[in-house]
Amino acid sequence: MNEANHIVQDIKKGNIKPIYFLMGEEPYYIDKISEFIENTILEDSEKGFNQVVMYGRDVSIEDIVSSAKRFPMMSKYQVIIVKEAQDLSKNIDKIEAYANNPQPSTVLVFNYKYKKLDKRKKSYKAIAKNGLIYESKKLYENQVLDWIGKVLGGRGYTIEPKASQMLVEFLGTDLSKLNNELGKLTAILPVKTIIDSQHIEQNIGISKDFNNFELRKAIGDRNIVKANRIINYFAQNPKNNPLIVTISLLNSFFTQLLLYHGLRDKSKASVAKALRVNPYFVDDYTKAAQNYPMRKVSMIIGLLRDADLKSKGVGAVSLPHLDILKELIFNILH
Repeated sequence: MNEANHIVQDIKKGNIKPIYFLMGEEPYYIDKISEFIENTILEDSEKGFNQVVMYGRDVSIEDIVSSAKRFPMMSKYQVIIVKEAQDLSKNIDKIEAYANNPQPSTVLVFNYKYKKLDKRKKSYKAIAKNGLIYESKKLYENQVLDWIGKVLGGRGYTIEPKASQMLVEFLGTDLSKLNNELGKLTAILPVKTIIDSQHIEQNIGISKDFNNFELRKAIGDRNIVKANRIINYFAQNPKNNPLIVTISLLNSFFTQLLLYHGLRDKSKASVAKALRVNPYFVDDYTKAAQNYPMRKVSMIIGLLRDADLKSKGVGAVSLPHLDILKELIFNILH
């Protein structure tokens, strides 16, 4: 986030590079930087002759270089944006010759999503020397929770930890999806609102009482009644609560719990850092560790793997997902 902001601020100051190679697993910031360049560098009156958007599947490196070598018409710059540039991955190294001597009046942008250049290649070194390479890395869950807080903070809102966790567990770590939902919240709620689980339930449609976060907590607390209420709710709403997501989140929880058992320093700050969780949730792990000794945790991870295989039809013929979930939760809690 900071690096992306730095790139934007540099462009605003007029420090414009001839090549921007935007790559990596997280497309959100790649799109944001590319959109900023597309909307900012040229005036609207200049774009007709001097701004081109290409798609990697439709062009070759030679086509891109040919366009990049042209001079702008009645403008200081021309802007060429290559979207879905990862489709050029087999021949991307051919950009080396141009990168060694780029046209200074051209701003060439590559949106190279879900992949990255090999740092050992000459093409990488040439672009890094004469342009800019930005790698957008996939964020860990705890980093996404921090990101949500920062995005909302920048808009004048705060959010409770449980509400953030609900968003991540329902939507995953896709920043674009999360940003869309945050946009809905900030469009509806007044500035300075402290967003809580009630706001999430009312405006996004995630139940504050029946979700994977509450299931995980109920299991950690060994609350059998609450856990069964939640899985029965899941059975009535299977589209919003897919089994594979529940198994994945429970597996992450018990993997973290196994790590917790191995920690020497179990202070809140140390646990939060080691498990990559918000300190607010450390007490949940402390209580769960009391309910599930290390040997039991190891056994549960095995149960989760078996349930994952069954959910994919391995070793079970047309077994309903509800039956798989009920059996799994029963075996975890008993």
